[in-house]
Amino acid sequence: MFLQSSTKYIDSELNNLADKIEKDSPGLSVFAARQFCYQLYQTQVQIEITKERDLNILEEFILRASIEFNPPPTEVELAQILKLDRIFIQNTTNTLQSLQTLTLTPPDSRITITSEGKEFYTKGSLPQPPENKIIYAITNPVSGEINWRLSAVTSKSPELPNLAEFITFENTIPDIANLTIEELQTQILDSDLGIHLPESGQIVKNFSVDKDAEKITWKAISILVIFDAVEEKLILQAREGNKILESVSNQLQEMTEKGEFLLNELCGLSPESIASQTESILELKNQKVEERLEKIRQQGIEIIKKTRDKGRKTLPKNSEFILLRDRQIRPEFLSTLKAATQQILIYSPWVTEEVVDEEFIQLLQKLANNGVWILIGYGIAEKQEEETKPMSPKVEDKLLTIRTPEDLPAAQIFWLGNSHAKEVLVDRKIHLSGSHNWLSYRGDRNFRGETTYKVTNADTVKSAYEYLQARFQSHAENLWESAVSNQDINLAIKSLCIWGALGLTEIALQELQYHNWIELFPVWLKVVIQGLRSKQISPDEPIFDKAISWLNIVDKSEKNIEDLQSGWQGVIEAIARQNRQAALSLLNEAAWREFIRLEISAKDTPEKFIKMLKK
Repeated sequence: MFLQSSTKYIDSELNNLADKIEKDSPGLSVFAARQFCYQLYQTQVQIEITKERDLNILEEFILRASIEFNPPPTEVELAQILKLDRIFIQNTTNTLQSLQTLTLTPPDSRITITSEGKEFYTKGSLPQPPENKIIYAITNPVSGEINWRLSAVTSKSPELPNLAEFITFENTIPDIANLTIEELQTQILDSDLGIHLPESGQIVKNFSVDKDAEKITWKAISILVIFDAVEEKLILQAREGNKILESVSNQLQEMTEKGEFLLNELCGLSPESIASQTESILELKNQKVEERLEKIRQQGIEIIKKTRDKGRKTLPKNSEFILLRDRQIRPEFLSTLKAATQQILIYSPWVTEEVVDEEFIQLLQKLANNGVWILIGYGIAEKQEEETKPMSPKVEDKLLTIRTPEDLPAAQIFWLGNSHAKEVLVDRKIHLSGSHNWLSYRGDRNFRGETTYKVTNADTVKSAYEYLQARFQSHAENLWESAVSNQDINLAIKSLCIWGALGLTEIALQELQYHNWIELFPVWLKVVIQGLRSKQISPDEPIFDKAISWLNIVDKSEKNIEDLQSGWQGVIEAIARQNRQAALSLLNEAAWREFIRLEISAKDTPEKFIKMLKK
């Protein structure tokens, strides 16, 4: 669909990546892709580590005696009580003193436990002499991150242009030497180096930075300029290999929008080149849409012609292309919606309260109760503020009252714009398209010569679905990016529900796990229950194993633990009602341990748990 790579500004090493992006994501076109290098700073840090060991019997007795005896005993008295040579007692008290857990109080050198000693006595352990270790902090000025390593990194400057010659990144990373010990401990713990392990009694107690040992290392980065034909916008993307660097990409996007660097200098893309390529793609996109709709019209006309040639007045009932006129359209529209079992996608340039009335809302609510998701896109202008017939906020408010049984928004409507197509897709099986404005013209009075085609041809429906799905999916991704950036729960829920409606619950789970947004796990479970209810999701989907494996990071003290418990109960119940064996297989030994730990089940076996849920 898009321009050939030969007309673009793409480094030869990135040709395959650019081709893959365009192949995997219809609607995206890579305008430019270049490789750069940038500097990292490696700092040597010496840390002091203390470890703990269990108290031996003699140490425990001496510390206990210092607490319980009044007055505390002397070393001589302890030796007499224990009938041991005084040298054993002295060696042990010397060790305890060196670890600052015990002191000898004058004038008669009675043993006195310190506050630190009381703490260790309570834990049943003692600190060992500190150990020094060298680790390395790798400061990345582009991503704004510090990575910690046990060994030094060595690298030569790659033969690539230096990114710093084109873009200046603001250094937001604090100086390593200015970190508090608590900040350092947190960073080392998060880095999984295995050297700061508070639960095991291994603590990083202190650190020092050797500024003179700081070295520069180099890293390669790819920057791509991508045009999204669905959203009609340029996207800047930073990658390391196939991995997208989201924070860097967002920063680049913001910088280019502010004019802090020029794409012409960075990637050889002049404003004229961007405008030319964009115009060509949009013309081609609109042409493809028109060709698809025109193909439907021609196929419908051909069938009608053949029917007439055979002397018939009506089309066969099993025809894959049926022409509907005026008074036939609305009844067929409503009956098609009523037949939905999983999903309804609608695009209507305009939306009015006259059509989205109480009867229509009740129809959609009844469908939602049975597991159907409804996604509605609207808009004809290139920009929402340019719409001459803007949608009333009351319409959206009405549609948002349509909820799933788990109280999620089952129907969502959003402005997509720049299209005069009028399309309805139901369950990926039926496609309605034509001149009828689905949500702004009732069509049951004042007939005006409207025509619509009802299509059940698999290839035609598939083509129409892929186009609309791409638009809705792109909208979900934009909402999600904004939700993540602003930690906006409501936007995130909208994204999850759109993904659920499109049958993309696995993508939704991946995004939650990637961003560690455990708070939204119960919402995802509710989305899944709706999918199971409509059989859009199979009870033996591999995604359930992936979801259960995420439970191992959930703490029982999570504030939304009750929602998580009820969510999983609902999922297992929905699975068991369709396939009891699938539910039992899902609750394997590892999964069941998590269910018991998190009190998702109060029963002692999966069989009893499932039986209880199905009552």
